[in-house]
Amino acid sequence: MALQQTKTAPIPISGLAHIGIRVHDLERSLRFYELLGFTKTLGPIGPEPVAILDHPSGVEVNLVLNASSAEEPNVLMDVPEKHPGITHFALLCPDIMAAKARPEAAGIALSGGPMRLGPGMQAIFVRDPDRNVIELHQRG
Repeated sequence: MALQQTKTAPIPISGLAHIGIRVHDLERSLRFYELLGFTKTLGPIGPEPVAILDHPSGVEVNLVLNASSAEEPNVLMDVPEKHPGITHFALLCPDIMAAKARPEAAGIALSGGPMRLGPGMQAIFVRDPDRNVIELHQRG
């Protein structure tokens, strides 16, 4: 797909509406995302179907319930060939070490970090039950 360069004004965007994450098992995924503070508020709804989760911060996650297998690797992160796509999403946390304690207490291993990313910035990475990557990110 070739994009034509235009000189029009950018599309006005006021924020991120939601993040869609493909999963296999709703109950298993809900247990994980509840550890991060999300609550299921609607669904499953729609033809795919989708369960909507909200966080007190205003972040919305849509769990798309159509992954055919619970055990397949994450093709964006776990295979040698690099495919285009979103590799992870990052959630801002005021205290990364406090955030780290929650998944660890639940027996969820970090998949990366803690790592320093710059002055005052650090991150840890976890994976949900379907191997989707979530970064917990602290800015300086």
